[in-house]
Amino acid sequence: MAIKKWAAGVAVAAFAAIGAYVYLDTGRAPAPDSTFVLLDGSSKSTADLRGKVTLVNFWATSCVTCVAEMPEIVETYNKYHTRGFETLAVAMSYDPPSYVVNFAETRKLPFKVAIDNTGNVAKAWGDVRLTPSTFIVNKRGEIVKTYVGTPNFSELHLLIEKLLAET
Repeated sequence: MAIKKWAAGVAVAAFAAIGAYVYLDTGRAPAPDSTFVLLDGSSKSTADLRGKVTLVNFWATSCVTCVAEMPEIVETYNKYHTRGFETLAVAMSYDPPSYVVNFAETRKLPFKVAIDNTGNVAKAWGDVRLTPSTFIVNKRGEIVKTYVGTPNFSELHLLIEKLLAET
């Protein structure tokens, strides 16, 4: 009888712990350690993004949805950049570098653009294969939201404002 009570107590404690874990949202995953090679030949690492709220967008010039959402990503960057918001657009490994450079220059993208020549960055970020895939990273370097496809930009802006207000 004592073992049944003990087992029931352990089960209740386990369910309470799981509930608290989910409720408190302490399961945020750290952004993977990555080095992004930028169009100008310089590089930026995941560690460089700490202290800023960052949108990391995996995209391709051949992706119709990616091209369609890019003006809203630019608008989001322009709206929040002065408050500590960063954007990093990561072109997929299959995207010809000349296409990426042409796209970034003709659209005058105001944020950093990287080319994932080897596919290692996409692999590190959860083996990204579908574009667009967008990750929102908080100031502590934790992924707090992932979008596959075009984000709901109204919802995204609310999340960015919340994350920018955090210390």
